[in-house]
Amino acid sequence: MTLKVTLTLPKVEPPALPTARLRARRRLPRLATCLALALAGGCAQPPGGIGLTDLLARPAERSLMMGLRAYDEGQYSESERYLDEALKAGPMTGRDQAAAHKHLAFIYCTTDRISPCEAAFRAARRADPAFVLSRSESGHPLWGPVYRKVLP
Repeated sequence: MTLKVTLTLPKVEPPALPTARLRARRRLPRLATCLALALAGGCAQPPGGIGLTDLLARPAERSLMMGLRAYDEGQYSESERYLDEALKAGPMTGRDQAAAHKHLAFIYCTTDRISPCEAAFRAARRADPAFVLSRSESGHPLWGPVYRKVLP
């Protein structure tokens, strides 16, 4: 025995497309908001502020950026070289120094160089007294215990 079921749905007309004038009217508030944000953003820039190209012209910042990029790409020996270079190249902000030391600590711990790992975590805290690892970073099985031992 075969049972056949037929379902009939009511026909629904698609909504009419808005006219060009209505579409333009809908865009006007968005356009005004974007323009206001762009103008406000331009005002927020300090005159003579430092841009990305200015930062990359500085040897320390350029090496730091290259080191962080190499780290993210899994090129740890190259990252270590660039991060060391960044720290030796000249003055950086304390936060940038801490970032360089932190990533060096990660590299040292993952290559079983515990003493340099500890020293790098201490150097990161000296460079930036507010330095802390994120929750996921401090929970890492290789460098988390070293970090918690050195910087409780």
